[in-house]
Amino acid sequence: MTLPFQHLTSTKQLSRDDTDAILRVAKEMEVVLRSGGDDRLKGKILASLFYEPSTRTRLSFEAAMHRLGGDVVTADGFQFSSLYKGESIEDTIMVVGQYADIICMRHPDAGSADKAASVSPVPFVNAGDGPSQHPTQALLDLYTIQKEHGQIDGLHITMVGDLRYGRTVHSLSFLLGLYKNVSFTLVSPKELTMPQKVTSFFTEKGLKYEEVEEIEEGLHADVVYMTRVQKERFADHSEYERLKLKYVLTTKHLEGKDCIVMHPLPRVGEIDTAVDHLPKAAYFRQAHNGVVTRMALLSMLLGAAK
Repeated sequence: MTLPFQHLTSTKQLSRDDTDAILRVAKEMEVVLRSGGDDRLKGKILASLFYEPSTRTRLSFEAAMHRLGGDVVTADGFQFSSLYKGESIEDTIMVVGQYADIICMRHPDAGSADKAASVSPVPFVNAGDGPSQHPTQALLDLYTIQKEHGQIDGLHITMVGDLRYGRTVHSLSFLLGLYKNVSFTLVSPKELTMPQKVTSFFTEKGLKYEEVEEIEEGLHADVVYMTRVQKERFADHSEYERLKLKYVLTTKHLEGKDCIVMHPLPRVGEIDTAVDHLPKAAYFRQAHNGVVTRMALLSMLLGAAK
């Protein structure tokens, strides 16, 4: 089973057929993972390029490759890279493509993934390009929602926090637009509202959404997706300090509610740790789902999905 494209840079390039296929293979990868992995990618190399800090995304990509019998070569830290010396993204990718069979890259600049994919001689996966897109996070989020609820069609999703710069909520919004009768509540301060590129997409797809400022107005949902306010996106530190803990989800908020709680992690105080013990806290299960989803993508992009 393969995908109809070589590179994955944005969730906007995916069709419903694509997401259904990826989620189906991810489910199969649960079995592979429980059995300790297999060797379908033996002899293949993943180049893991991270020019912006990452823990979960990087480790889950690398774990996924190892679980399927492949190997990983790594370059991390902008200051240690050829990009720091003045080399273009395009030249870097063309060279790295001679060393590996597939590349994943995180970069702080919006649009960097498209530049990389335009010249990559091997499959390329965007692991986050600044405030723009994070397609693999969105796919694991989608897989999590499906696992937790048994469906995606007809669900009500509340997104909370930094909706302006949050690439995870942007990417997930575009994917959810592929499903039927999905509705949204968008909770954020006025300074961090969802950008027009996403709300215009909702309007274009006929998806219902409301924008509110208080978290209590969004807890009547099937999914509450919390996000951190991202310090690295603020030029004005005082503005970050003012907004960073605008929303803190507690067990009291969730009393009598049927929602699951998701978060792309890391959290920096916006979910009280007491919530961790509730069955509806899905964010650590969500992190587990990152490995099987990326196992699915690696195998499909390399033509090794069975």
